[in-house]
Amino acid sequence: MTPPRKKLRHRLTFEGHITWLVVGAVAPAAVVALALLWFGDYTAKVQWTLTLFIVGCGLGFVMSAREHVVRPLQTMTNLLAALREGDYSIRARGAKVDDALGEVLLEINALGETLRTQRLGAFEATALLRTIMAEIDVSVFTFDMERRLRLVNRAGENLLSQPIDKLLGRRASDLGLQVVLEADQDTPLTLTFPGGAGRWGVRRSSFRERGLPHEMVVLTDLSRTLREEERNAWQRIVRVLGHELNNSLAPIKSIAGSLETLLRRDPPPPDWQDDARSGLNIIATRAESLSRFMQAYARLARLPAPQKEELNLEQLVRRVANLETRLPVRVAKGYEVTIRADAAQLEQLLINILHNATEASLETDGSVVIGWREISECVEVYVQDQGYGIMNPTNLFVPFFTTKPGGSGIGLTLSRQIAEAHGGSLILVNRKGERGCEALLRLPK
Repeated sequence: MTPPRKKLRHRLTFEGHITWLVVGAVAPAAVVALALLWFGDYTAKVQWTLTLFIVGCGLGFVMSAREHVVRPLQTMTNLLAALREGDYSIRARGAKVDDALGEVLLEINALGETLRTQRLGAFEATALLRTIMAEIDVSVFTFDMERRLRLVNRAGENLLSQPIDKLLGRRASDLGLQVVLEADQDTPLTLTFPGGAGRWGVRRSSFRERGLPHEMVVLTDLSRTLREEERNAWQRIVRVLGHELNNSLAPIKSIAGSLETLLRRDPPPPDWQDDARSGLNIIATRAESLSRFMQAYARLARLPAPQKEELNLEQLVRRVANLETRLPVRVAKGYEVTIRADAAQLEQLLINILHNATEASLETDGSVVIGWREISECVEVYVQDQGYGIMNPTNLFVPFFTTKPGGSGIGLTLSRQIAEAHGGSLILVNRKGERGCEALLRLPK
């Protein structure tokens, strides 16, 4: 059997509801008035005239009430539709305070003004962003989840030597940019593009657009910066070498001239041999000093890569502490820890900072303490002295700068290079609340 069809239920519109509600309110009074009219003692002409009047007034009242309710709603609909379409210039008329409908229209007008202000601000911010993107000399690319290019600035167009309309929508692998999406951000890349080649710094970040994840890549050309830094480094090296060479060659030249004058005298003075011996001794001393300087410089410039192995930190610290014989070095007991490091280099580093700490404490009859502790994901080795502290922290790690007579000025510089080669750091700070300095060596576990 065919199942019985369900009766379709027609749902009245809002306007229909209003109409029937008004009809329901007017109909009883109209029915009573017509009943009194037609069952009363009136002529037919009066009855028909009043009937038409009552029916006409009722229908007019119904339509007027319907219009007063529906028309404001249609006005609000038009206003909201305009806002949805992005037209924020339309305003509702007749909006006034102390009126329910007027206050609604006032709120819609205020909403339109707010959206207009926000859109204007968004347009201005977008224009500024586009100007910045176009003018900066770094290449900016954005990719979607499928690694298709969605945005590129002018520098990126120049780097790839193609206009934006031929770049958008293409995959990163097709543009030669796949490597920058997978590279380590802390390591510069040597890459060649149609618009340029060199060393590039990579920065990546993620953002969402329309709820979907996107990735932004910024490529910075480091070649010019590296060349500038290389030139500055060479200038510093030449300045240091020139200073040291002049310090040694100037007295050598002066003494050599004096000896030449002495030998030309005829007859020579009675004590010429003593003068000659003294002059040659000065020349030999300055030559030896210059030789030590060049050896120290070569040592600093040729630090090999660390050969890491498993080391017991306590054994290494105690072995280095026992090498210092000028005063006892107290080893603060710490927890058992094993690190991966180059034993020879790390031992040299600790010898350098212990040597400096000991010299500082000898000036004040103080003591030296060495120990280690855990800091986050690192192990921190500390060396504390009771000297006068750091007077000029700016020049601590400047190569060849020293305040010690006969010092080479490379101990701390070499030590910091060793620490950084192990992925760590070395700093020196004045102790808080106590006299002296503290060297802090941090090494990864």
